Amino acid sequence: MLFRSLSARLLVLTVFFVMLSEVLIFVPSVARYRMTYFDNHLAAGHLASLALAASPTGKLDQPMTNLLLRDVGAHAVILHRPNGMVFMLDSPVAPQPDVTFDLTKGNVPIWIQRSIETLARSDNRIMRVVGPAPNEPGATVELLLDEAPLRQEMWSFGVRILELSIVISLITAALVYLSLQLLLVRPMRRITGSMTLFRQDPEDASRRIAPSGRHDEIGRAESELGMLQETVRQALGQRARLAALGTAVTKINHDLRAILATARLVSDGLADSAAPEVRRVAPRLFDAIDRAVALCTRTLDFSREGAPPFAPSQFPLRPLIEEIGPAVTAGDDGPAIALSVPAELTVRADRDQLYRVLLNLAQNAIEAGARHLSFTAAMADGTIALDIADDGHGLPPRAQENLFRPFFGSARPGGSGLGLAIARELMRGQGGDIGLVASTGAGTTFRLTLPAPDTAAPHP
Repeated sequence: MLFRSLSARLLVLTVFFVMLSEVLIFVPSVARYRMTYFDNHLAAGHLASLALAASPTGKLDQPMTNLLLRDVGAHAVILHRPNGMVFMLDSPVAPQPDVTFDLTKGNVPIWIQRSIETLARSDNRIMRVVGPAPNEPGATVELLLDEAPLRQEMWSFGVRILELSIVISLITAALVYLSLQLLLVRPMRRITGSMTLFRQDPEDASRRIAPSGRHDEIGRAESELGMLQETVRQALGQRARLAALGTAVTKINHDLRAILATARLVSDGLADSAAPEVRRVAPRLFDAIDRAVALCTRTLDFSREGAPPFAPSQFPLRPLIEEIGPAVTAGDDGPAIALSVPAELTVRADRDQLYRVLLNLAQNAIEAGARHLSFTAAMADGTIALDIADDGHGLPPRAQENLFRPFFGSARPGGSGLGLAIARELMRGQGGDIGLVASTGAGTTFRLTLPAPDTAAPHP
């Protein structure tokens, strides 16, 4: 469970990366330590050889020589001066060198390679080390040194680096862990806790997260989550109210339709009345009752849960549009209908639903005073576009803003605004859409889009 948290994983990664960086600097550090080791011994050997040079006889007895060589840590010390003079301190039995290291030559990669070789060996080679004499330009110093003490010193230095690396990595990781806990993990736990609490009861306003006032990404996340929770809570409340309203409307609608049916039966008798006044107002009464019944039907259709049943088929579009004319015209008083639809253009859709959408648009145009209707269809980029244009008085700005919102998008007094809302639902259920292209005082144009038959998505 510990390593499932973000802070614990970052703690382990921090330790790992710090140790990795220490490993990367370990090898050059050891190489540098080796060079420093040689420089120190060359400086000590140079001082010992100066004691020999300062002797009046140019010689030192063997006990003094052994003492100087022990302080240097070498088997022999040789000082070469630019004038050709050579001063040598050596033990009675000086060993032969196994390897020579000239510190005046080489570069960093070579020094690193030789350091690795020293660490990897287990024997004790005799090293001949040649380097410049400190504070004596032109002079060089030669030393005969054992490699085992150098190796031991290098490993001791490496252990110290390892111990220091562990301490640094642990301190760094602890600081990073605490920083993450304060800056990231605890705020994230607060956010996730608020999300969990909100999920249990989204309608409870007290379960909305209170922003901490931070101005970084966490603060923005808290603010956005708070706004999202409030939006969801309001949407759920509105949905619950609409569900209750829908249930009530359904019940009222049922009773209202029964009342309207009775009113229609009674009003039918008025058509045969001998009174001129009664016969004159009877048609308007019939129209009012018919509109009331149609409004009840549309309201029930819209309040029904789930999408309308979809029965797709492939059919030519032009004959379907030609059926619209007889349905909206009444003798010679109907609008003139112009078709610009290729006879070979076919669509894959629910024929009844598409007819319902087209009929609704045509009836809306006639109610807006249109005397001419035109239907234009074409296919491009796998999409069939059908434009329905009229020469009515256009839609008012408020109706255009709420065109597809039920109960808001009506362009005439007493309208429900359900027609276009239902039309959009029907079109989107078939993989298409409906939209307003333009609406001015000279007329209105709507556009229906449907996928071409070969690209139409299958529906269950």
